[in-house]
Amino acid sequence: MEVSIETTGGLERRLKIAVEGESFEQRINERLRETTQRVKLDGFRPGKVPLKEVRRRFGASIRQEVAQEMIQSSYMEALQQEELAPAGSPALDVINMDVGGDLEFTATFEVFPLFEVSDLSQVCVKKPEGGVQEEDLDAMIERLRQERKHFHETQRLVEIGDRLTVDFVGTIAGELFEGSTAEDVAFLVGEGQMIEDLDVGVRGMNVGENKLISVKFPDEYQEEKLQGKEAVFDLTVKKIEAPHLPDLDEQFFSSFGIEEGGDEAFRSQIHENMERELKAAARGQVKRQVLDGLAEIHEFQLPRSLVESESETLRTQMLQQLRIDPTSDKPQLPSDLFVEEAEKRVRIGLVVNRIVETCDLKVDEDRVRERVDELSKPYDQPEQIVNWYYSNETQLRQIQLSVLEDQVVDHVLEVAQVEVLDSDYTNIVSGRATMPDPENSVDQTDGKGSDDDQTEVT
Repeated sequence: MEVSIETTGGLERRLKIAVEGESFEQRINERLRETTQRVKLDGFRPGKVPLKEVRRRFGASIRQEVAQEMIQSSYMEALQQEELAPAGSPALDVINMDVGGDLEFTATFEVFPLFEVSDLSQVCVKKPEGGVQEEDLDAMIERLRQERKHFHETQRLVEIGDRLTVDFVGTIAGELFEGSTAEDVAFLVGEGQMIEDLDVGVRGMNVGENKLISVKFPDEYQEEKLQGKEAVFDLTVKKIEAPHLPDLDEQFFSSFGIEEGGDEAFRSQIHENMERELKAAARGQVKRQVLDGLAEIHEFQLPRSLVESESETLRTQMLQQLRIDPTSDKPQLPSDLFVEEAEKRVRIGLVVNRIVETCDLKVDEDRVRERVDELSKPYDQPEQIVNWYYSNETQLRQIQLSVLEDQVVDHVLEVAQVEVLDSDYTNIVSGRATMPDPENSVDQTDGKGSDDDQTEVT
């Protein structure tokens, strides 16, 4: 086999490979002889079909089949010979596969970029720190009660928080418009489920009451034809339901899997869950900053094939979120919209892999077990979930890669510029703790930051 390599530009390489015609024809003849033993043709006994007849009928297709097999095997052998690592699938073009000649073809592909790991101390990270306080716990329990609230029909006047059922007919300049008439429409008052003027207009009404309510559609209203238009709704209240929060009793605790221990056990479990959520949120924000920082301090050419593949993955994920069938006639999202994010992801992936290689990092199996235990803990029978992860090679591999990425993050944090932010549960979980705060970072009068805004730097 003869191999020559050409750099066609940037990361693109073209291999020209020639396989000796003798070995090519030998493989074809072997395949033809194998075919004579299994092919069934009218007028011939099984296994007795002449080689000449098999060649006449199947020679072209067998030549094509053998060529494809030898192209694949020769390509892999050439990569090893030339010590090349392709970044994607090759474009294969056959030059010659005629009888009596060598099997010749080209393989065009991109290679991974060669680069050195930059000075990791250039990475800047804001690390939020805080804990779950009693007021955070009380607020969470109240939120859980709100999520499980139920409604009872009442005869009092409409208040904020009620669930209201109404009939209405809307007109603009005395004319009906699309969607202006409806019956038995239910909505929560004060929750932004209706146009603000209509939501405010129903407050204080009674069951059976009819009222004309003037409204103005917002300028950014979803229906473009109605944006900024003024309308009048003839509305009738049919039912008022008042909200009722569940009591903190055994039935409520049981809905969270707490069968014993009452209020104390319930608060303990919620507190534990919040601590776990807080830790995950802080860890996630630090990790995101580290990875973004790695992308910022490394500049090198990216393989187009990897960027295009990642762009398509992001596009497909967005279509799934929007519930758009990629094969439908509905407008599709162009992959170009996702190129910038795809480039960043590819760059981060390449840098992380390079750090793993350079620092000879190995997956910490103890951390893998901790991650598996953490993922399994919320389930009723966590030991079964643990066994499932360790018996599922694909799922376990994903966790190992995630842990290895975390180890890279920890490696970077050892030398990175880390700014510790004293924060709280709400701001850390929401992500606000690490968001830029222009008002606090720069004083508008003298251009200097306030002494009160200084944070510890480690």
